[in-house]
Amino acid sequence: MFKAIALLGFKKSAKPFKDYYDGWFKSLKNTFLPQLRHAMSSSSTSSPILLASHVEVIHRHLLKFYEALDLAASNDVSQLLYPDWKNPFEKPFLWLGDLHPYLFINLLRSFITQSEIDPEILDPNHQNWDMVMAWKSPSKRLTNRVDQIECGLRLMVPALSARARDAQAAFVEKLAIEWGKCEGRKEEMKGVVAESAAVEMEELVGVFVDANRLRRSVISDILSVTDVNQAAVFLEALAQFLVGFRNRELLSQFGKCSLEL
Repeated sequence: MFKAIALLGFKKSAKPFKDYYDGWFKSLKNTFLPQLRHAMSSSSTSSPILLASHVEVIHRHLLKFYEALDLAASNDVSQLLYPDWKNPFEKPFLWLGDLHPYLFINLLRSFITQSEIDPEILDPNHQNWDMVMAWKSPSKRLTNRVDQIECGLRLMVPALSARARDAQAAFVEKLAIEWGKCEGRKEEMKGVVAESAAVEMEELVGVFVDANRLRRSVISDILSVTDVNQAAVFLEALAQFLVGFRNRELLSQFGKCSLEL
């Protein structure tokens, strides 16, 4: 039903957002992620400023993506809320058009709660020693902030989901009332559907933009309380997670797991 409202509410975009995402993804995979990994290597960690600059580049690249989503939503939110250009491997992780913000915090938690590293198996000459030890002793400030972020998500995520459901309910209610008044007159019905869809579409655009604001906020809040090594490890993992969605081998394996109904 959400998709039906969206498709009726706005004209289709002349340029699919998929085209933008393809270019954004290639920059992440082929340029920014390799550069970050190089900066994380032993030959580069002697310069924290260099590492910090590449952390900022990845962060800014993510923010630009959500800014572009917001701009595209005002023209055609249907292709964003219901992205048919996302592959089946990605879709289970989506919430209101893009990655669920819980994914970011759960990824961070995976580093904080990882098992204690056995000192006997660690080699101080390891080429990524600083990266290996980045999450050895997370600060109290960081863990407290993570708890606060999670509390905020428990409030915001259901609220935004409820707004989307309410938009659907309002559309159905108005359509049902007006349908009877039109008594099957096709042209009048078209006008009623378009009017109802336009009103609720405005709310869906607002929900989508607020969801993106929440995603941006979670990422920025995480980076505000991590040191440069922790931020680098977190962003490398997040970038690799995104890149992995288009791994041909994984997609092939995922396809083989599909069940015929």
